[in-house]
Amino acid sequence: MNRLNFTRGTNGKPVATEELEKALSAIEGLTGDCFFGYPLISTPEGKYFLDATLVTREKGIILFDLVEGTNVGEYVSRHDDLANKIEAKLKLHKELIKGRRLLPALHVVTFAPAIEDVGRIAQEGYPIANAEDLAEVIDGLSWEGASEELYRHTLSVIESLSSIRKSRSKREVARSDSRGAKLKRLEDSIATLDHRQNRAVIETVDGVQRIRGLAGSGKTIVLALKAAYLHTQHPDWRIAVTFHTRSLKGQFKRLITNFCIEQSGEEPDWSKIRVVNAWGAPGGDERDGIYYEFCRASGQDFYDFRAASSRFGGGSKAFDGACSAALSAARLPQPLYDIILVDEAQDFAPSFLRLCYSMLREPKRLVYAYDELQNLSGTSLPPPEEIFGTDEHGRPRVTLGNDPRRDVILHKCYRNSRPVLVTAHSLGFGIYRTPTKNTETGLVQMFDQPALWEEIGYRVREGELRKGSRVVLERTDETSPRFLEEHSEFDDLVHFQKFESEAEQNIWVAEQIGKNINEDELRHDDIIVIHPDPISARERLGPIRKELFRLKIQNHFAGVDTDADVFFKTETPSVTFTSIFRAKGNEAGMVYIVNAQDCDTTGMWLPILRNRLFTAITRSKAWVRVVGYGRGMEKLLDEFDALKRHNFRLDFTYPTDEILSKLRVVRRDLSPEDKARLEQKIKGFEQAIDGIVSGELDLDDVASSLEKLDAETRARLLRLLEGSK
Repeated sequence: MNRLNFTRGTNGKPVATEELEKALSAIEGLTGDCFFGYPLISTPEGKYFLDATLVTREKGIILFDLVEGTNVGEYVSRHDDLANKIEAKLKLHKELIKGRRLLPALHVVTFAPAIEDVGRIAQEGYPIANAEDLAEVIDGLSWEGASEELYRHTLSVIESLSSIRKSRSKREVARSDSRGAKLKRLEDSIATLDHRQNRAVIETVDGVQRIRGLAGSGKTIVLALKAAYLHTQHPDWRIAVTFHTRSLKGQFKRLITNFCIEQSGEEPDWSKIRVVNAWGAPGGDERDGIYYEFCRASGQDFYDFRAASSRFGGGSKAFDGACSAALSAARLPQPLYDIILVDEAQDFAPSFLRLCYSMLREPKRLVYAYDELQNLSGTSLPPPEEIFGTDEHGRPRVTLGNDPRRDVILHKCYRNSRPVLVTAHSLGFGIYRTPTKNTETGLVQMFDQPALWEEIGYRVREGELRKGSRVVLERTDETSPRFLEEHSEFDDLVHFQKFESEAEQNIWVAEQIGKNINEDELRHDDIIVIHPDPISARERLGPIRKELFRLKIQNHFAGVDTDADVFFKTETPSVTFTSIFRAKGNEAGMVYIVNAQDCDTTGMWLPILRNRLFTAITRSKAWVRVVGYGRGMEKLLDEFDALKRHNFRLDFTYPTDEILSKLRVVRRDLSPEDKARLEQKIKGFEQAIDGIVSGELDLDDVASSLEKLDAETRARLLRLLEGSK
């Protein structure tokens, strides 16, 4: 079966591009990824984007030279030029060469769909094809000595990820079975982007684009690569990247810098592409922010956090009020940017997204990425029609429609293994939480639409995914790759432990970190220690830090011992301690979550506390330790033990609308694919009813068809009919 993925960048040759996609799609047995207008090649004469690049397991790399009309020009010299430049680029990567020889097969093909008799002008060794004979030309190409590992390395280099995703410092390991060695193999395995990620990076729409995905699905790296790609493609554009967690600034700058150097051979022009805080303050470029820039440009009063809290209320209300006030007072639009990219949008009020939208030149290119489950404030992000409001005619300013390019959903999780991610969901939703006296369920929160569980990568193993029904959900190998969990035993991947006191917990954590560094070959920056309560984190983490200093292990509290924008220390080895708010957007091989008992309580704060626990657990690339003491930790441990007994599957009764009304409801829009599937099911059901009523369908025929259903499906249908009476 043909499994070619196409990613459509811009190459200025739309007709030939469309014809090439059709022709490649018709070739049986060809698998791989085809990029249009990508990658970028840096040359002494300047930089240019390739017309099309195909990377396949069967043939290697095929560079396409596209011809729109009937004049092929000096196509032979273009072949040589393309091959030489790409070969030089590939040979910079040691994993792709042996001695002086390039390991991946490299081919160049001119594709001229408007020329009928291409054989008449073809020269030996320089293939040229049209739609009719492309299959024959590609069939004549080969890749000797190909392997799955070499193919992945090759694709990673073409995507430019091999250089971009380099670790903060070089990883040295002596033992093949150490945690350090396992982490190195994991990092090497996550060497390529999947098709949805590629499309999210390279394909840009005029207007608003939304990117949704689980923690670890690659939202941050996709936004960074997208910003850098657009900067190399449109160096005159003014681009802003903004976010909620200030410690992400360094990560964004590093990713953007690496991509630009890899693609164009040049540093980014930071006067055109800005990595900027959301709020900002006076004090130069490093302290600047989107909101502050808007106030400066429009002449509005600027509120800092203290002033905004005093006028609009504390917490998230402060920034929401400040943005709303600035928008209300501004008389004219302030078109300052060609595109703005917003990460962690779930932690912003809609007013901030509207403010970003107002700062854009036409056609209003805004990209915002979020994961509703990482929301730490307890509020939900509305659909775009509600966020951006209506125009003077009452029409929504923004609607995503059924265009999958405008609403990208990243299903796969590349950071967390299946046990880690399911643990985070189980604790976050309270799947196995014991019901209290005043509640019918132990659930803390739930999706308003059952189908959304499938949208985030779960499948039904037993039961039915509908309100009021029991269902058993599990992750698939497709959405949770197996290699993420095969390096260690389940009990090592996720470990919960209850102590008698906080002091006992602190000593254990310090000893374990010492073992991680001195015996497990983990680096200091492979370890994060997270406290779920941001207010008391500095005080409560102090004793562990003190014990580590006694053991001569350097450590720092992110944002306190460092600049507010720094999370990991790169100049000297140091273990990162942090509150949950600064941890967001960051990741590490080993994550310790201390005083986890604080995430179990009753009342209105419980969903927020469980979201903190969910977010903390999903910071882990490999191992996570959830520790605490007292009755609260004991209850969390009971929930985790129940999850293990269910083999890391979620087994629960989906709440009815009545029960949902008493829970925090996690609202998410259905994807275009899910909307279309739901509409098709409803349409099919309506057509069946109409057919019976009109007489087109005989009831005897319907009964006969039902007899052909398997026993389980018939039973499900009968239960459904009984339940509707």
